[in-house]
Amino acid sequence: MKRQSGGRPAKIEILANTSFEETRIAILEDDRLSELLWERRGTLNIVGNIYKAVVENVLPGISSAFVNIGYEKNAYLYISDVLGGDREPIDRLLKKGQEIMVQVVKDAIGTKGMKVTMDVTLPGRYLVLTPFQKFVGISKNIEEGDKRKRLTDIMARLAASHLADMGCIVRTEAEDAAEDELEKEVKYLNRQWDSVRKRFESSRPPSLLHNDMDLVLQVARDILSEDVDIYLLDKREDYEKVVEFVGKISPEMKERVRLYNAKTPVFTAFGVEQEIEKIRKIKLELPNGGTIIIQEAESLCAIDVNTGKFTGSKSQEETVTQTNIEAAAEVAHQLRLRNIGGIIVIDFIDMKKASNRHRVVEALARAVKRDRAKIRILPITRLGLVEMTRERKRESTVSLLTEECPECRGSGRVLSSESMRIKMQREICNLTLGRPGGNLRVVLHPMLAEALKQKQEAIERNIHRAMKIQSDPQLTWEDYRIILE
Repeated sequence: MKRQSGGRPAKIEILANTSFEETRIAILEDDRLSELLWERRGTLNIVGNIYKAVVENVLPGISSAFVNIGYEKNAYLYISDVLGGDREPIDRLLKKGQEIMVQVVKDAIGTKGMKVTMDVTLPGRYLVLTPFQKFVGISKNIEEGDKRKRLTDIMARLAASHLADMGCIVRTEAEDAAEDELEKEVKYLNRQWDSVRKRFESSRPPSLLHNDMDLVLQVARDILSEDVDIYLLDKREDYEKVVEFVGKISPEMKERVRLYNAKTPVFTAFGVEQEIEKIRKIKLELPNGGTIIIQEAESLCAIDVNTGKFTGSKSQEETVTQTNIEAAAEVAHQLRLRNIGGIIVIDFIDMKKASNRHRVVEALARAVKRDRAKIRILPITRLGLVEMTRERKRESTVSLLTEECPECRGSGRVLSSESMRIKMQREICNLTLGRPGGNLRVVLHPMLAEALKQKQEAIERNIHRAMKIQSDPQLTWEDYRIILE
């Protein structure tokens, strides 16, 4: 059960909005948007797919190989994801032209190609089948000793009768599942694996062997549980598909799947659309007046914490610590909401006491427990820096929604009005060779035109000419025209 820091269960709602071009799924916790999942028709969504691939290149220098799975860009296979030998160099395990089975574990992000593994898995609602492993494990989120022992005993029986030399992982959702439900799923996953193996033996590479479920079904399989109050879908076709699927795997969950058919769009009715608009904001205010600034790069995200307007009522150390603890909770929320992954560096405000630094890291660790992604947090430094990593399977939400600004060239900044004024003055002097007399006209962005008008007298003295300033809303900030008359 998802719980707030005080122990109260969180109210969880799942909203699905499907249009011609995309499916968007919002997860709300206590009426606050916590996670967004996206699937676009024109974009490859192949995480979880299994392929028969051909090895194109083996690179011992970086212990990696590149394999062709049928797309323009080859997929990346690291040695730790290769089966067949411990501590062997990769060029002994793989050869160019070799045919192998791989599964996509990470989408292409930025300039990096998709990442694949040979350690294929098949997920179900209660279990994850691991055909190339023999170990049977139980989710660490199932903490009660009696429940772990019950599941261990059940899985020992099922492994002996159904798994042969394969392994599986018992998911958190199986905590209260009956033995017959688990046996039914083991058989289902076995049938899936048999189908994958047969396709591998009969197909020519590169070819698709197994296509993972679409987004609305993945959510029903992976997220819909006793913790979820409602799964609301606004497309009848999706609703019927989810109801049929849930009816097979968890009939008791069917009543939580509902069709939304009101006139107001579902994301608008629940305030999600408004929250999506805020995702691009770099600077976010904390409830007590502090701020955090989030700046994403391709493989690293830097987050800066500031006290802002918050002055507190106690000592400076306590004020800073309170701000940092509040920021830790908001950072965890934003990482999940924006799907920011890779290396993350958080610059908390400096704290003198080691005990306070420890409090902040503990607050961050508590806050990220709701996140389904794998997270590792390193100890805070004396300078208040925290380094952490967050598993990333798909590009961040901001990367999905935006592209590089042609005006600022992706830097997020343009020349200031003062820099533009000096630049234009210099260009005018070069054009007129510094000779006085005559008129000229400059055409530029409306906001820049207003800024120049305030300094028109000074500009005219510097260029020794009368100048007419004209605005053109079609021009970008750094674009302008100088016309000699």
